Amino acid sequence: MTTTSRVDSAGGEPARADRGQGELFTSPDVEAARQAFRAKSKRLVDKVMPVADAVRQFVSNGDYLASGGFGGDRIATALLHEIVRQRIQQLGFAGHTATHDFQILCSGNGTGRGQLLACCDVAYIVGLEARGLSPHARRVVESGQVKLCEWTNYALAVRLQAAAMGVPFLPLRTMAGTDTFLHSAARRIECPFTGQPLIAVPALWPDVAVIHVHEADCFGNCRIRGTSVADWHLARAAKKLIVSCERLVPNVEIRRDPTATLIPFYCVDAVCEVPGGSYPGNMPYEYFSDELHLKAWLEAEREPLAHREFLERHLFGTAHFAEYLEVSGGQQRMDELRRQELQPERG
Repeated sequence: MTTTSRVDSAGGEPARADRGQGELFTSPDVEAARQAFRAKSKRLVDKVMPVADAVRQFVSNGDYLASGGFGGDRIATALLHEIVRQRIQQLGFAGHTATHDFQILCSGNGTGRGQLLACCDVAYIVGLEARGLSPHARRVVESGQVKLCEWTNYALAVRLQAAAMGVPFLPLRTMAGTDTFLHSAARRIECPFTGQPLIAVPALWPDVAVIHVHEADCFGNCRIRGTSVADWHLARAAKKLIVSCERLVPNVEIRRDPTATLIPFYCVDAVCEVPGGSYPGNMPYEYFSDELHLKAWLEAEREPLAHREFLERHLFGTAHFAEYLEVSGGQQRMDELRRQELQPERG
């Protein structure tokens, strides 16, 4: 990587950038965040509702959105689809390990449905890992219609951690001397104890987050199997949190093993039971990713007209996620993916 250092006009020692040039899309003001969380209900009430109702009630135009999961694993596909269906506009987005989730949201840009994405804190977007780049997401980013600010995946995770801790920033020893720092909104600081240089990254409090989990009770106590990545911090940083789950379980089951609860009820605003809700992503210990469907999506994106036809069949033209699953192969396909996940040697 190239460094942020540059030779000064006198030709002497390299000058050093003390702050990145990127735009800060959210405020790191702790007191403002405290006011938002103080107003949030902590009552132990039934929060189960349909996906459409949850999105309609808790996601608004201009919100800053964050998506849980990791890459194509345990993504809140059903909730993201509904955000696109409802034509939510001018969202900010945390592009932290974002692959198919970013691809879905980009369906709301450049397809005749207004401008869903307005700005994005970028760590990992556009690429679907080994599957290749999303042609449409790339068109959206290269069009310049979405403002970008760059970070590393680690830096974005630490921004969420700072918010969960209730502090305005945290210091890092990453990004220093890189172009990523130059295009971020981070700042260089000096450690008050050692005098050593550090990078300060601001806390990130999303207006709303969507996270898919394995199990939840009606109050919003959630269990996740496998890697949780940054979702522990994301759940506590988000001002509003919509959870979708593979299955609802009784509260007595949650109480039977309280240490398995990763996200507590008081973080959650809505619970939506959506079996298969991460499809076509992988849901660890439940079902494998549908590689054929993801490949078809990427292929369709190569040509804008074919892409719109694909979206009309699979997203815009479906009334809800269950219909999308049916169009994509239904229960037979989900059974195949379940076998792949649980018995991979048999394919």
